[in-house]
Amino acid sequence: MKKKTIQFIFIGLFFVLLGTFLSPILFHATDKGLELLQADAKKEISPARQQAISLEAAFQEVFEAASPSVVSIATERVVKMRTPMVDPFFEHFFGGIKPHEFSQKQTGLGSGIILSQDGYILTNEHVIRDMDKLTVKLKNKKTFEAKVVGSDRTMDLALLKIKPNSDITPITLGDSSKVKVGHWAIAIGAPLGFEQSFTVGVVSAVSRAGIDASGLGYIQTDAAINQGNSGGPLLNINGEVIGINRMIASQTGGSIGIGFAIPINEAKKVVEELKANGKIRRAWLGIALDNVTEDDVQELKLPNNKGAIVKQVVENSPAASAGIQLLDVIVKIGDKDVETPEDVISVVRESKIGKRLELRVIRKSNVVKMLVTTAERPN
Repeated sequence: MKKKTIQFIFIGLFFVLLGTFLSPILFHATDKGLELLQADAKKEISPARQQAISLEAAFQEVFEAASPSVVSIATERVVKMRTPMVDPFFEHFFGGIKPHEFSQKQTGLGSGIILSQDGYILTNEHVIRDMDKLTVKLKNKKTFEAKVVGSDRTMDLALLKIKPNSDITPITLGDSSKVKVGHWAIAIGAPLGFEQSFTVGVVSAVSRAGIDASGLGYIQTDAAINQGNSGGPLLNINGEVIGINRMIASQTGGSIGIGFAIPINEAKKVVEELKANGKIRRAWLGIALDNVTEDDVQELKLPNNKGAIVKQVVENSPAASAGIQLLDVIVKIGDKDVETPEDVISVVRESKIGKRLELRVIRKSNVVKMLVTTAERPN
C-alpha cells in the first residue's frame, strides 16, 4: 500500500512539472503559437457576408424608422343574436321553449398608419366597417379612442382621427408609380394579433388588375401578409409607404405568398377627399362589364377578344339613358382604346361627375358611337 502511494505522488509531480513546462507555450507563446489555439479576430469578412450584414442593418433601419408610425386598431361591436328555432319534435316533449334574442360582443384587429401629428390614421374600410368602438394602440402601448372621419368602401380605405396627448410620429409616404417588380417589399402590422410584426419579400407584380370591382391596379407581393395586416403599410427599402396592405389570395385564409396592396398614390387622393368631405363622390355609368371570351368572339362575330362586354345595365342609370344595351362591346372610351373592363373602369373613376364621355361599341357587328354623361355613384 505504501509503495502505491509513493507511485501516485510521483505521477502527480510529473503532471505538475509537465503543465509548468507547457503553459508558457500554450498561453504566452509567440504569435505563431496563438494562431494554432485562438480564432483570428482580424480575419476578413467575405464580400458576400458583408453584403448580407449590410442588408440586415438596412432592414433594421426600416423597422426602427417606420414602426413607431404603425398602429394596431382594436374594433368592437355588439350584435343582436337569435337562438335557433326549436325542433318541433323536441318541443313536443319539452314544450315552452321559444327562440329569444341576446346580445353578443364581437371584436377584431387590424393595422393602420399615422399620417400626421394631429392624429389622422389611415386603414382599410373593412377593418372598421359597422364597428361601435375603435381603439388605436401605438408602439409605445399608449391607446386612444378613434373616430371615423370618412370611409370609401369601393377603394377599401378609411380615415380615422385620434386626439394625441403627446408627440406622435407620422410615417413617410413614397411614390407608388416608381415601384418595380423585384423591389423590396416590407410589411409591418399585427398579423393574427401579433403586433409590430415585420415581414420581408419582393414586389411580385405591379398594376395587378381584375382583382375586384374597384378598378385598381394592385401591388402584388410575396411578403407574408395575414389577417391583422389589413390597413398596415407596405414599405420600400427606404422605409417609405408604397401601398396599404388590403388582402391575400388564399384557399385556407392564411398567407400563401400572394398579398395585394393599394398603391399609396391612389390612397393619397382618397385621403384628401375624405378630409374635405367625409366621403368620396365618384363618377358612375351604371353598367357591369366582363372580359370578352372566345365564345363571345364567335357568337357576336367580333374581330378579336379585346374590349369590355356589357353584362348588366342599371335601370335609370347614365348608361341606360345613353342607350347602352346588353352584349354591347365597348372598344373605346374617350381617347383610350379598351382591351379589358379595367380600362373602362379607370377612365370613369378618373372622370368628374357630369363629364360627357364618347363611347365606341360593337353591336351586332356594327360600330356604334354614343355619348354618355357620368353621374354620381349611388351609395
